Amino acid sequence: MNDGQRRQLDELGFVKREAVLDAPRTAALVDTVEELFAAEGLQAGSEFRLEPGSRRLANVAAKGEIFRQCVEMPEILVYVEHVLGAEYKLSSLNVRSANPHNHLPQPLHADAGALPDKRGYWICNTVWLLDDFTEENGAIRFVPGSHQWGKLPQDVLADPAAPHPDEILVTGKAGDVVIMNTHGWHGGTENRTGSHRRAMHIFFCRRDKPQQQYQKRLIPAEVQQGLSPRLRWLLALDDPLNDQLSATGAGASGFLK
Repeated sequence: MNDGQRRQLDELGFVKREAVLDAPRTAALVDTVEELFAAEGLQAGSEFRLEPGSRRLANVAAKGEIFRQCVEMPEILVYVEHVLGAEYKLSSLNVRSANPHNHLPQPLHADAGALPDKRGYWICNTVWLLDDFTEENGAIRFVPGSHQWGKLPQDVLADPAAPHPDEILVTGKAGDVVIMNTHGWHGGTENRTGSHRRAMHIFFCRRDKPQQQYQKRLIPAEVQQGLSPRLRWLLALDDPLNDQLSATGAGASGFLK
């Protein structure tokens, strides 16, 4: 991470890394995603949430090594650590695909309805572009600097779904990754094209907060046994505090994006 990227992440709230995934790996992820959509049918994403106008997959860290490999890529984790500090973990790993001709843009929101606490920022999302993001197909809109405001859009805006005067579109090519401090206000826009617009969301939180998806329960035990120590740490598989947080159900309702 260079000084310019660090400054953009601090000041604007997001930064884009280009061509993190090469074309064959991006294509393999798309193929796997589409296989899961076909297998899960109308229930796809229902473990977490369904969204009108979009397809969802949930818990995909439990659904293939190809997804777990992306969780531990050091060239992305350096940005996550810049936002959250050294003590962080995977919170959830989902896929969102904006349907063709989807005219239901997301309202501006902060992920998990989360405000920074006395320790500072505690959520950071990484958006892995599986298709090009364009002005026409549902790119992310982001309000620069809003991660510093300590306010939720639904509390101060008359209509969070309406355009914001300061918002910008975050576009990019398939294979790019956008790292976002998602205390900042953001949302998906309309997909006015005839094609799906797919992205993978690898969402991290500080280790003193509950996971959106309790990985120790979701990932099969036989798969957990073969994971590297680094990945086990990122998934919080051997973390008594994470087990305690999950046992209380602390992440159940307030963590829907």
